[in-house]
Amino acid sequence: MFGDLRVFTTCPQSKDHEQHRYKEVVMQAARWSDDAGCTGMLIYSDNSIIDPWLLANFIIAETRQLAPLVAVQPVYMHPYTVAKLVATFEHLYHRPVWLNMIAGGFRGDLTALGDRTEHDDRYARLTEYCTIIHDLLAGDSVSMDGHFYQAKGLKLAPLRLPIRPNMLMSGSSDASRAAAASVGATAVEYPEPPTGCPEYAVANRGIRVGIISAKTHEQAWCLAHERFPPDRRGQLQHAQVPDHRMRAQNPEAQRRVQGSQVRSGFRFDQDSIFAELNLCSRWR
Repeated sequence: MFGDLRVFTTCPQSKDHEQHRYKEVVMQAARWSDDAGCTGMLIYSDNSIIDPWLLANFIIAETRQLAPLVAVQPVYMHPYTVAKLVATFEHLYHRPVWLNMIAGGFRGDLTALGDRTEHDDRYARLTEYCTIIHDLLAGDSVSMDGHFYQAKGLKLAPLRLPIRPNMLMSGSSDASRAAAASVGATAVEYPEPPTGCPEYAVANRGIRVGIISAKTHEQAWCLAHERFPPDRRGQLQHAQVPDHRMRAQNPEAQRRVQGSQVRSGFRFDQDSIFAELNLCSRWR
């Protein structure tokens, strides 16, 4: 349906929904994305939401071909565990699990977990992390004496190998682009205006976009400026300040979303649609 373009929708987050309705909301989002021909669905990971791997299992059980895109942060689990989970999903469901490799996160989450690694070092750590996952899923015996990880004769068995993991890596810094290129990951970032978008040496690239649709051109722009106002708060919101915080600070925005339905990162009400998408392709 989308040609060479891979489209990933966004899974609703547990903190944004009542517990008794959350499974139903995720099920509807996953089935809608599956029916639309999307490649997969991004599942977030942070200290405030439920486990993304258990959610990935639920999504696979409710869909025909949709691939979970699981957010992976090294501070949460060892790379061996990630590789084993990917191989286990392949073994049980014969379906790929994509990995959204994350170097950072919310500062409060990282501090609570005792992680004070500096920005560029986080990407150096992520490079070692991804390398171990790649080599384990290739069926290799992994020995590494890295700065962040050490292993000796580490191997996955007896799962069916090799498996080539599909990895995305978010970030727009030089360190993030270098890390993505070194491990063969698709580099994902917010798009710049066409006139200010430089050429990068990364072949696999993706963008994260939001699409606002309304009955009229004026209404759509009004909603866009409401969600991302041209001030400091708008900049913070663009930097992925959680949506519930933005609504708490903006009573008008809160009024507009009351009674709306959320499906796969798509918010529907009678007057507008807000869609969060991750688009990936092999661009040069």
